[in-house]
Amino acid sequence: MELLANLGFGFGVAATWDNILYCFIGVVLGTLVGVLPGIGPATTIAILLPVTFDLSPVGSLIMLAGIYYGAQYGGSTTAILVNMPGESSGVITALDGHQMARQGRAGVALAIAAIGSLFAGTVSTLFIAASASSLTELGLMFGPVENVALMVLAIVAVVVMGRGSVLNALLMVLIGFALGMIGTDVNTGRARFTFGIPELRDGIDFIPLAMGLFGIAEILRTLEAPMQRDVLMRKISGLWPKWEDLKASFMPIVRGTAVGTIIGILPGAGTLLASFSSYMLEKKISKTPERFGKGAIEGVAAPESANNAAAQTSFIPMLTLGLPSGSVTALMIGAMTIHGISPGPMVMTQRPELFWGLIASMWIGNALLVLINLPLVGIWVAVLRIPYRHLVPAIILFCCIGAYAVNNSPVDVVILVAAGAFGYLLSRLDCDPTPLLLSFILGPMLEENFRRSMIISHGDPSIFFGHPLSASLLAVAVLILIASALPAIRRKRDEVFVE
Repeated sequence: MELLANLGFGFGVAATWDNILYCFIGVVLGTLVGVLPGIGPATTIAILLPVTFDLSPVGSLIMLAGIYYGAQYGGSTTAILVNMPGESSGVITALDGHQMARQGRAGVALAIAAIGSLFAGTVSTLFIAASASSLTELGLMFGPVENVALMVLAIVAVVVMGRGSVLNALLMVLIGFALGMIGTDVNTGRARFTFGIPELRDGIDFIPLAMGLFGIAEILRTLEAPMQRDVLMRKISGLWPKWEDLKASFMPIVRGTAVGTIIGILPGAGTLLASFSSYMLEKKISKTPERFGKGAIEGVAAPESANNAAAQTSFIPMLTLGLPSGSVTALMIGAMTIHGISPGPMVMTQRPELFWGLIASMWIGNALLVLINLPLVGIWVAVLRIPYRHLVPAIILFCCIGAYAVNNSPVDVVILVAAGAFGYLLSRLDCDPTPLLLSFILGPMLEENFRRSMIISHGDPSIFFGHPLSASLLAVAVLILIASALPAIRRKRDEVFVE
């Protein structure tokens, strides 16, 4: 009954006209950036962070969340019609989805993707609502000692489960920590690592750093390689699948939802790993695995369900523990701090309208995605014909204006440009900037909780092993690092990312 009462309260918040409008804007923008290869939800959210200054905290998060899970849907449209996924998780959908389109079954593929996304979004959001109370109660057991151990585990998980070399990811973490230490020491009040620049006494602002790493860098990387878009010109018809298609898709949708719901909770796992895992599961248990890659409808149903479920449940660590599970949730935690909200277990009790309103808005957003997207397939195909070079100047200008508007400081524009150049360099070196951004956010919190723990223990570091919960978390982090160093597991990890 308490769950129903909380959901009723959440729908009361989310179903106001302004929040429905923000949800609508979010899912439309998300679909658009999912359709357009080379932009992506992280880039869009980073660019739009300055806009959230003038919105309510609830409206901001509803819109930003809509962009994230809307991009998963939009990515499937281009993956099926163009064989060029706008979002990374759509790579798996393209394998069979585009083959279905070439066989004259584009409408069926789009419909199954929509049905799978709607089912997965509904179930995974219900899972968030059902597990939120117990996870928040667990979160309330955390003091400074446990918080340190939890943040260490989160960073280790992101390093191990992220793409690229583990050593590169660890280097990104150290750089993120170093950038997070710039500013005024909260204990002594002295400036540190500011190099005499007054504007850095308050630290590097999150917005220009995020926009540079995920906005400017992605634009530069995309411009480096010209895109060839094989847009399907055949008329799309038959959007409602036949009974045989629904029957063949039902269990893959269920299994994909289950896989995505679980993987989405893991820090750093993301929607790509969820869609890949569900696809490989379906191929392994299929009696005719040779059909996969040649237009198997299960190859569309499972990954599309998985990536949408993972997109929803990735909010669980953010909402209950205040820990980002990836670049998008890290950006959303940044949006929360902009509005003066400290992410963590207390959000559920101190700001219930934000917590339950965001959860309820996910149901509304998933319903809107189906209602507005299938009839608008023709519009999205037309958008694909816009040359990307025509969008670049507007995006860069918007980034510069947004960075300057944060503090009316030209230093933030310099940080934006420097972060963009550094992000582009990272992409050339095959380094993922996500660990850098996560450690930049977690670094100050980790330092503060570490200092508190040292004060409590009078400088004795054994306090982290004297508390059962913190000792367990640190033991898990060590085991993950050791496992990732084992040759067999390392080879398997590399094979997964290559595939």
